[in-house]
Amino acid sequence: MLILNLLNQEWKKNIRAQGFYKNLAVSIMLGLFSLYIAAIMLFIGFSLNKILEKLDSNLNPMELFNGAMLYILILGLIIRFIFQQLNTINLAPYQVLPVKRSAIINFLLLKPLLNPINYLVLFIVVPFAVKSVVGYYGGSIAFRFVLSFILVIWFNSFTATYLKRKFGSNVFSIFGLLMLFLAILVLEYFKIISVFSISKALFNYLILERMALAFSFLAVIAAYMMNRLFFWQNYYTEKFNKKNKATIQFNSELSFLKKFGIFGELISLEIKLLLRHKRTNSILIMSGFFLLYGLLFYTKEVYSHNYAMLFFVAMFMTGILMLMIGQWLISWDSRHFDCLMTRNIKIETYMNANYYLLIAFNLICFIATTPYFYFGMKIVYLHVSAFLFNTGVNVYLLMYLSTYNSKRIDLSKSSAMNYQGTTYKSFLITFPIMLLPMLVVWTISTFISVQASLWTLSIMGVIGILFRKPLINACINQFNRRKYKLAEGFRESY
Repeated sequence: MLILNLLNQEWKKNIRAQGFYKNLAVSIMLGLFSLYIAAIMLFIGFSLNKILEKLDSNLNPMELFNGAMLYILILGLIIRFIFQQLNTINLAPYQVLPVKRSAIINFLLLKPLLNPINYLVLFIVVPFAVKSVVGYYGGSIAFRFVLSFILVIWFNSFTATYLKRKFGSNVFSIFGLLMLFLAILVLEYFKIISVFSISKALFNYLILERMALAFSFLAVIAAYMMNRLFFWQNYYTEKFNKKNKATIQFNSELSFLKKFGIFGELISLEIKLLLRHKRTNSILIMSGFFLLYGLLFYTKEVYSHNYAMLFFVAMFMTGILMLMIGQWLISWDSRHFDCLMTRNIKIETYMNANYYLLIAFNLICFIATTPYFYFGMKIVYLHVSAFLFNTGVNVYLLMYLSTYNSKRIDLSKSSAMNYQGTTYKSFLITFPIMLLPMLVVWTISTFISVQASLWTLSIMGVIGILFRKPLINACINQFNRRKYKLAEGFRESY
């Protein structure tokens, strides 16, 4: 069968790549972490019956679960839209072979369904069905309950893929989906429309009625056919080039940076790189969500006196873009690193461009987190000191330590479940940057005062800003020592 042959070729391509065995340790760690998550889900699955029985005495657990299914479906669609990678294939070699277009399209659409991550949630659904649904309705209904959830997974996968290919995973598309989900929550909260009741009635009908599950199959087939139609209309790469019009307009909007010479052009190139590619685009989107991190801590009384944790949260939010972009600061340029090294570009100019870009990220995040000042002056002091420490200390640490990341990164792939370029060095980079300031706050606040700890970190940041030139020179010297090892590592393909 041709699709099986394509899967076999894809498997051989992955295991024969140089990076496969080099990143094997990371893959094993992620596999063990997945088993840990699966064990937690399994525990939740066996406990969910009792939890739902306590929530409402008038409805049985399956009815409550079905009432939440539309929320699960829409939330799952949003998560997939943001994080799910689009399946791709090098089309040109197959276009000159006697390979049917439909076979390639089927391969691109069906391959994501084989990803085990899709079915991780079944560790909750299957135990719940066995323990609860069987007791209330019997084995056949429990089977249809699990099958309906699998169909929801398939529907979400096809729909998210279609929306992502049709509209792209830009900020506006994600914002639109989030607004849709928020609107549904508002309608439910103000009891204008009970989405819970609609969901309960719909999925109860699909599961309890013997032939109704056919409608779920039809919904999956419809989502699948939408993708097929899209591919049929955009099979050749020339069709996709129409999207470049927006890129041309964006280039003209950044043309003012050329007034600053090579320095400005480098900053312009880095900004375009971050906004154009899937992996960096995903990081920018995730950073926006991480700005809400403070709501988990600033609103809880249990953390109100844990200043080490509060400073960690403040430092994380005011420097999230710097942290997520900075640890692979040089690796983002891995694809054209040799080109950069052969151009008449001073290393000092290259490093300064990256420095000011990280500073701009810090400033953007600091301004974006100013609404947290509503929680009081304590948060103001935490954020100001965290901003100064990020700007005067962490930025140099990231620039210095990023020279040890010598793994090539493919920017065409999103960051979700993508650990290309990630090694133990990536974790070692983040430990001193995030944990040492917490240790300083905890030590000084324990033996002296909280104010003294914040003043200490703020002064360290101010000193770093004042001594910018010698600190950047240290980073430049480190880059010069490592540049040939970086170039060698970036040439390795995966």
